[in-house]
Amino acid sequence: MPRTELQDAGARKGAGILESRLTRLSREAFARDVWARTAALTRDASDFSDVFSTSAVDELISRRGLRTPFLRVAKDGATLPPSSFTAPAGVGATVADQLDDTALWRAFADGATLVLQALHRTWEPVADLVSGLSTELGHPVQANAYVTPPQNRGFDAHYDVHDVFVLQIEGAKRWVIHEPVLPDPLRDQPWTDHRSAVADRAAHGTPHLDTMLRPGDVLYLPRGWLHSAQAQGEVSVHLTLGVHVWTRYALAEELTRAALAALGDDPSMRRSLPLGTKGPKETGEPNGPTGKDSSYGDGDGDGDGGGDGGGDGDGGLDLDLVRERLLAAVAEADPAPLFHRTRRSQSRPAPLGPVGQLTALNSLVTSSPVRLREALEPRLEGTRLFTRVGHLDFPAPDLVPVARLLDGRVRTAGDLGLALAGRLLRAGVLVPADR
Repeated sequence: MPRTELQDAGARKGAGILESRLTRLSREAFARDVWARTAALTRDASDFSDVFSTSAVDELISRRGLRTPFLRVAKDGATLPPSSFTAPAGVGATVADQLDDTALWRAFADGATLVLQALHRTWEPVADLVSGLSTELGHPVQANAYVTPPQNRGFDAHYDVHDVFVLQIEGAKRWVIHEPVLPDPLRDQPWTDHRSAVADRAAHGTPHLDTMLRPGDVLYLPRGWLHSAQAQGEVSVHLTLGVHVWTRYALAEELTRAALAALGDDPSMRRSLPLGTKGPKETGEPNGPTGKDSSYGDGDGDGDGGGDGGGDGDGGLDLDLVRERLLAAVAEADPAPLFHRTRRSQSRPAPLGPVGQLTALNSLVTSSPVRLREALEPRLEGTRLFTRVGHLDFPAPDLVPVARLLDGRVRTAGDLGLALAGRLLRAGVLVPADR
């Protein structure tokens, strides 16, 4: 079976967001010295006033009609129930889980931290920053904002199962960082599974870093690094950019899924186990997996697991056969299609305005400037283009202009052909470049 090489989707030339706004390190230097290895603090990395602010906090909470789960509220290490800060908004807006700005003001005045979640979906400057960083890193990125009143903390010491960049926006916050109790935790290995070890390390361990973040500072923490933070004498606002890293384990999951899908096409693997089967024997049992005979057949002696349903009821499961077929399937499996499909599903493409798109489609002429919609994660495989908004099949004459589109440059509808440009606009793959 031909293999698909997994490409580094983040590779690009020039100084990107990582260097220009977050770390002052080139992508190569960050990958070599910092990424997934150690916490790193960058003083005065950038002025983030164009990205987020306290006025943005007030607008989101009081005027945007946000609903849960776009906001959490925490106090003294515990999360408050949504019912304590949500309510219907009157005639024409009776949805019950809308943010109640009065309730939120009272909680904030009483020392609660406000956590604005998924800001990459609700605040355009943050969305632009997140989209660019995700492309640069080759890993999905999300954004939350933490708004903490003076001299308060939102959460106890804990670790995250994703890497984070902490961007201090306003105010000051003291951060205490400890090395991991569980290095590189997976997404299903939260800190609460190691609560006592985390608490002991935070209480008695020597901090790796004990520092004050001020506006413009950026702190990078790999997943698993313990952290706690407390605001100082004024309101603190910081952004957390969470990098949901792809791991070797995730790649193994995709490889296993591909192998199991292939085994589904193997008739011998689909056969039923005998009636009364008890499965393989436990390790150490006579003739068990560690004995001379690790094969639990079907009683017909051919080791294919398929006889007539007879046998001695010991299992009807030929472990040697299953292992052999599974290892062969893994060796032949190509995880790339599943990997890329999963990655496409973990983010959304750039926003698309339906009215503007219809206007562009109805006024399309050969001179109309068009470009590929951003953050589509496009991948041309043979005659099929895969994107985050679905896939399209093309006849051979269209493949060359479609391939040219993938460089992201502005083209004219005439360059592509009016029919092809119209089809791609209608599919939401192409957008007008002059809007």
